[in-house]
Amino acid sequence: MPTIIEVAALAGVSTATVSRVLSRPEQVSEETRARVLAVVRESGYAPNVAARSLRTLRAAKILLTVPDISNAFFASVIRGAEEAARDAGYSVVVGDTRHDPDVEDQYADMLSRREVDGLIFLGHRLPTSLAPLMARKGTAAPIVNGCEYSPDLGVPSVHIDNAAASADAIEHLIALGHRRIGVVTGPEISPISRDRLAGAIDAATRAGLRDSLHIRIGDYSAGPAVDHTRDLIAQDVTAIFCFSDEMAMGALSAIGDAGLSCPKDVSVIGFDDLPLARYFQPPLTTIAQPKAMIGRRTVELLVDILRGVDSPSRQVTLDHELIVRGSTAQPASAR
Repeated sequence: MPTIIEVAALAGVSTATVSRVLSRPEQVSEETRARVLAVVRESGYAPNVAARSLRTLRAAKILLTVPDISNAFFASVIRGAEEAARDAGYSVVVGDTRHDPDVEDQYADMLSRREVDGLIFLGHRLPTSLAPLMARKGTAAPIVNGCEYSPDLGVPSVHIDNAAASADAIEHLIALGHRRIGVVTGPEISPISRDRLAGAIDAATRAGLRDSLHIRIGDYSAGPAVDHTRDLIAQDVTAIFCFSDEMAMGALSAIGDAGLSCPKDVSVIGFDDLPLARYFQPPLTTIAQPKAMIGRRTVELLVDILRGVDSPSRQVTLDHELIVRGSTAQPASAR
């Protein structure tokens, strides 16, 4: 294993410059940074992270908590976060909170004990144990939210415009000719579920169809969506908008169990554009979120905070996209 002295000699720089490239790359010119990183890659040099942590009081770790690690949506977010963290010289510790506030606090204590340098949480609650830190530092605290944006959280965030995305889904169904539309939401406690419902209601209201919107409260999982879909079919809806692709999968299952077909009898639209969505039968129309980019931008925001870099915006809204596939079509009455 080469030493930092050997790396510096090969790159033609000082050992201090090598250290800065690996810990604070924004302080080094792009040309020098590229030259040093090339030598690091070619030589296989690995810094002594433990020693560096003692010198700098940095753990070189970021804690990322998710409310449900079994949800495929979060896998892509985590991957984007890990890539960005690695580029910035950090590793990522992932915690599955299982929607449990006590577990959220247990993980957050890692930040208080300085076992990690910062926290990214993808849920809708700010851990209560972090209230003193937020009171002292406000948005300068090394805490960032991803996905579940709410201004009440008071922390930097990366998200999409969930209300606008949901409105796009409803407008797509209305444009196809659907007038009786079912909506299966996420839990009422979730800010993104409330935003998506508001967007759906606004779009239906603008089209004069507010009273034709049939709303059921789900939990983002497939199981309850099956029961809700059975109920909505009994209400003669011709289309169902689910607030997650996983719920849409449950809806497709219930439609088939009822002896109906999608989209001939009932159209279905989801949310998230999971990797398997294009392989559903039929392929799922859905709202695509830039999942990996959400993970990457949350890390970039957090690293800016850790390095004291001023950011032009601490609330980042990324673009969404309506992906039209085979699960939506005109209702039979409009053909």
